[in-house]
Amino acid sequence: MKSFVFPEFQIIRDEEKCGQCRGCERQCAFGTHTYDPVADRLISEDYKCAGCQRCVVFCPKNAIVVRPTPSFYRPNASWSREKLEDLKKQAETGGVILTGCGNDKPFRIYWDHIVLNAAQVTNPSIDPLREPMELRTFLGAKPDLMDISAKEGDIEIKTTLSPNLMVETPILFSAMSYGAISYNAFRSLATAACKSGTYFNTGEGGLPREMRAEFGRCAIVQVASGRFGIDAEYLNCAQAVEIKVGQGAKPGIGGHLPGEKVSAAVAQTRMIPAGTDAISPAPHHDIYSIEDLSMLIYALKEATNYEKPISVKIAAVHNFAAIASGIVRAGADIIAIDGLRGGTGAAPKAIRDNVGIPIELAISSLDRRLRGEGIRNRCSIIAAGGIRCSSDVIKAIALGADAVYIGSAALIAMGCTLCQKCYTGKCNWGICTQDPRLSGRLNVEIASERLSNLISAWSHEISEMLGGMGINALESLRGNRDHLRGVGLHEWELDVLGIKGAGE
Repeated sequence: MKSFVFPEFQIIRDEEKCGQCRGCERQCAFGTHTYDPVADRLISEDYKCAGCQRCVVFCPKNAIVVRPTPSFYRPNASWSREKLEDLKKQAETGGVILTGCGNDKPFRIYWDHIVLNAAQVTNPSIDPLREPMELRTFLGAKPDLMDISAKEGDIEIKTTLSPNLMVETPILFSAMSYGAISYNAFRSLATAACKSGTYFNTGEGGLPREMRAEFGRCAIVQVASGRFGIDAEYLNCAQAVEIKVGQGAKPGIGGHLPGEKVSAAVAQTRMIPAGTDAISPAPHHDIYSIEDLSMLIYALKEATNYEKPISVKIAAVHNFAAIASGIVRAGADIIAIDGLRGGTGAAPKAIRDNVGIPIELAISSLDRRLRGEGIRNRCSIIAAGGIRCSSDVIKAIALGADAVYIGSAALIAMGCTLCQKCYTGKCNWGICTQDPRLSGRLNVEIASERLSNLISAWSHEISEMLGGMGINALESLRGNRDHLRGVGLHEWELDVLGIKGAGE
């Protein structure tokens, strides 16, 4: 059946430059480029192009350009090209439209409407190159009071302290499971986390046994509704356990890893048959109330001998602050809150683009709710879903977060171009695929170095911004919204963010 949908991209090949090396054909997993032996030339099929730019980058003659197709419909404010083509696709297939990556809709990005304070005469700035800057962060529950005794210069803490994660910088790698991403990508995240003094989250796909001894010291393992790959060793080899209730890209629904991506190695790690779909139900079938959640939290604490903080990950949705309050009272040590710009390997497009709220609004609402109830010290907050740069990290902490998760930013650092075709398993950059030919394109040593460089660069910039604000420790900025001002925001937005307008 002839499709009524225009190709998304147009491929332009400069025939005079092209050396017919067929490199583009080898680089594209979607079969976009093929060699015609009769005509003795390469042919490109626009309809198959995902716009990943791999062929452009690796063309030795710079003979290829990939750009959005210039074809367009009659302008209509109600019916954008995206709406028209989504409707046509569903009319042709009768299926749900899937997509990858994060929400790409033009919702207001509040990070870009928030500006930071700077030190001046009465509060001089600090030179971060010559003075110590404390970026170290402890994630977990803190006591209400500290019972300390000092004898002959020795300080003894008598209060029993809850287990905490110590991170050298407030940036962690978000949950991306082995299966959704390749083994090389997964190992790159683990390697960079250990090298940078931070943590990576295994996601719901388990942790390969051969990685546990080496990388458990920098791992946060996840317990999701599918319970994939969970055993006592898995829980105890890591430094923290996270219960995934929801994620920003698809709140309220479960996960689905297609059988095509469940290789023998993935199946072994997840403890399921190879080639079968890995379905995570929408709810945990043992959690239908805060009391049920509390039972799971304490079951995991019991399983790990009360030596590891327990985190609960939820999506930022309506009334989530009240839900989070209940989660803290249920015994969680960390709350990971994921906003609507959170990424995904696969999600229904209708869910990804229309459910949830921005993480900026969520952080402040949650921090103020817990402070108002006097329980903010009983948990740490990790914010996720749309963290793009170091200034976003600083603003998230000033709004009330203790640290942030980065997912899409980490994938981009490894080479991702956000082509949104993760769910196909044909990632040309070797990141979201289980095809050995494709995943081999991602060199673990190079990818982990790029990730470590990103963490290092952002940490340097955070130190610079702190110094410019006259602050030498993140602890002094956390939840200090007086250091923020809004530009171009409505009064209700300023109120939810808990900040003043610029000039006030």
